[in-house]
Amino acid sequence: MPQLVDGDETPPLLRDDASSDDYQDEDYKSRWRSIRIMYFTMFLSSVGFTIVITSIWPYLQKIDESADASFLGWVVAAYSLGQMVASPIFGLWSNYRPRREPLVCSIFINLSANIYYTYAYLPRTNNKFHMLISRTFVGFGAGNVAVVRSYVAGATSLKERTSAMANMSACQALGFILGPALQAALSFIGEHGYTLNFLKLQLNMYTTPALLAAAFGLINILLVLLVLREHHVDDNGRHAQAINYTSEDSVDIVEETEESIDQVAVLTSNVLFFVVMFIFAIFETIATPLSMDMFAWTRKEAVLYNGIIICCIGFESILVFLVVKVASKRVGDRPVLLAGLAIIFCGFFTLLPWGNHYPKIQWADIKNNSLVSRMSEATIASNSSLDPTGCPYEQTWCQYTPAIYLAQYISSDILIGVGYPACNVMSYTLYSKILGPKPQGVYMGWLTASGSGARTLGPVFVSQIYTIFGPRWAFSLICGMVVGSIILLCSVYHRLIAFSVRHGRIVE
Repeated sequence: MPQLVDGDETPPLLRDDASSDDYQDEDYKSRWRSIRIMYFTMFLSSVGFTIVITSIWPYLQKIDESADASFLGWVVAAYSLGQMVASPIFGLWSNYRPRREPLVCSIFINLSANIYYTYAYLPRTNNKFHMLISRTFVGFGAGNVAVVRSYVAGATSLKERTSAMANMSACQALGFILGPALQAALSFIGEHGYTLNFLKLQLNMYTTPALLAAAFGLINILLVLLVLREHHVDDNGRHAQAINYTSEDSVDIVEETEESIDQVAVLTSNVLFFVVMFIFAIFETIATPLSMDMFAWTRKEAVLYNGIIICCIGFESILVFLVVKVASKRVGDRPVLLAGLAIIFCGFFTLLPWGNHYPKIQWADIKNNSLVSRMSEATIASNSSLDPTGCPYEQTWCQYTPAIYLAQYISSDILIGVGYPACNVMSYTLYSKILGPKPQGVYMGWLTASGSGARTLGPVFVSQIYTIFGPRWAFSLICGMVVGSIILLCSVYHRLIAFSVRHGRIVE
């Protein structure tokens, strides 16, 4: 546990006891009210992403028949691209101005973009591009994640920070669970729904979730304006002047600590966070096609079963965040991060194909039947009972790569559901501690941008490798990537320490 070097002063950590005076008690309450507003902002950011994610493809097909699956990939990636561009911008803004400003601006952009999304059907041409632009700006507005993380890092002591970051990650995971649930609940409205003629607005299963996300954004803006206050404490928990306000003292602090940050540790943290987000983006992308290929699930079955699995992983992640809070206090942040990477490795290693059981080849029975082979394509297409299942014969690896067993798949899901959240929260908890008292907006912006870049590149990487070479190559490369990350972490292990510990202000 970190302890003060100077023994003549006791840090007022979480001071809410009876001996605290009224000012300190009110300041403590205000600080944690503001931190909880940040939790809520993170929660709404993840809800805004997931609340429409399952309906993007049918909505895109409905408003523009020229849109194909490849364009869908751009629409999905647009969110992460927008967030990647915006994160450093909002982070830089928060370094020099009150954080309320970039937060309100970003949430307003997000709110407006969701309304734009609901009207993407209105133009007579190029509707798919309007949808692409709207999702880009939704992601741009979500760039405030960097501001949220920097605020929580600056408003908590070293002792409080791991717990606060874990709580924030739990709120984010809860948003990822609740978003698809809200979309499912709103699907009863149907494709046609209702039309508000005076607004030229169609309220249906595709537009209503985006409007609900916009309403959440309005509530968030009001909370930021009315409740959020600037707070900053040092690593020991003592109240300090907020660094993002310009003053002679704060300028001196910045200049004093500018060259003191361990840039190797900063770069390493960014690389590790990129790898963690890259791997999870791959996991999310590959789940549906892998299960359809290996277990001959229909599209409906794959969506249903994987939806249940992802929901369970979300709840599992919340439990992991609670465990991480306790484990990090006992053994430290770095061992938890190392253990998380090891568990992720075990998860993907479990997915490697083995044995003599091969996947069912899609349409193999039809192609080998001389009677059926003489049937016209029109006759086959008209028979709605024919639902192609199994591994597509176009993927040549299906013929010689053993099938993955269902038990392997479930075991891998459980392991990754433990390893990913542990690595996620530890990555930016360590990162915030490494940065120390310096304004963290820009640095957190780069960390968020690296995660967004990973979520953009991950699906492209896995779709190409998996389609061409199959799961053995795809998962072997991922295992190699995780091993590389473990080696990197071990090589700089001694440098991934808190700023105050590095400069001898606190003994770890």
